[in-house]
Amino acid sequence: MLLRHLITALLVLFSLAMLGCASTTPVVATNPYPALHDHLFPSYASFPIETQEQVFALEEDAQLFVDEAVFESGGKTTNVKGLISSIFDHSEMGLLYRSNANSVASETFNNRSANCLSLSIMTYAMAQHAGYDATFYEVDIPEYWTRRDGFSFLNGHVNLTINVPKDPLVTNIGPSSADVDFDPQMIRTHFPRVPVTKRLVLSMFYNNKGADALIANSYTRAYSYFRAAAVLSPELQQSWVNLGVLYRMVDAFEAAEQSYQFALNLDENNLTAWDNLSILYYHQGLFDKSAQIKAKVEAQRKENPFYHFILGEQALDEGEFADALTHYQRALRLDNTRHEVFFGLAKVYYEIGDISNAERYIKRAIQLAPNPQDENRYMSKLSNIALNY
Repeated sequence: MLLRHLITALLVLFSLAMLGCASTTPVVATNPYPALHDHLFPSYASFPIETQEQVFALEEDAQLFVDEAVFESGGKTTNVKGLISSIFDHSEMGLLYRSNANSVASETFNNRSANCLSLSIMTYAMAQHAGYDATFYEVDIPEYWTRRDGFSFLNGHVNLTINVPKDPLVTNIGPSSADVDFDPQMIRTHFPRVPVTKRLVLSMFYNNKGADALIANSYTRAYSYFRAAAVLSPELQQSWVNLGVLYRMVDAFEAAEQSYQFALNLDENNLTAWDNLSILYYHQGLFDKSAQIKAKVEAQRKENPFYHFILGEQALDEGEFADALTHYQRALRLDNTRHEVFFGLAKVYYEIGDISNAERYIKRAIQLAPNPQDENRYMSKLSNIALNY
């Protein structure tokens, strides 16, 4: 992402949104797309990629969990609400939302923590085990970034609908369909959504795993995952953008430009691709071309509170506290309901020694926190402030 000082940023559909279809062997031996450059990572095939079966498989204990939640009277009655309630019920399963936890369905069940996509994959697998029909949906949310390990992540979001098929031999208890969304704020806002296939969701999972590898400086592993996502679902634009970021990070500038252009051929309005292309041109010393693209992108993003929020996050990382405060305040004027913005303001006020405002804003972040994990994190920060001052 091209932001204030053109710092390196990875833009991925991280932890939430994706797209789909139906293949079980994602890695192919041939190179069907010019934007794939296997020669840059010749050992990529040595990193195994989970198959669709492995990603969606449930072990015996998870299958038993489903059976106990759904079936009554020897399998003659079924209850979709029972399954959903059991998944969300902390006394039953203790599930925790963790934005950086990418795991296959069986691992999600055993670890009891995952990001939104992995939780949705596990729920889809459980619904199928119960004999229900499940459909993934991609939610059309505004551009929304989070920060992790010095990278900016562009988030997407998926949820799903579960339907109970009609069966004259089985009595259904309660409603015959239900929506499942692991982000309560998405439910409240009612963003539009479109159905996506299992294949596309699998590609999104590969993108997330590739992002994990890239952050860990495992570039060949990252290429293996990004490549798998691109080959499986070439229509998924973020796969090509992520490949471009990876190419740029290994100084393969021509390959990076080719990959960004591939994404733009799929959607000429992909701001993420334009943003990264601007960064690429800047690194190549093509400052005029970079600035022209940057200006167009910023003009379209200036009314997005999350754009100003991520600018604040990056300024804070660089120790530019006055700039960070300005960006957070702009984000707050555009949307005063986001806990992340209030926490950002608390952080910058703490850094400049304004403890009163730091406490005030972090208390507001606690009030707006969408889940117990964020609430506990903010409360811990507030306690630390109280102990130190």
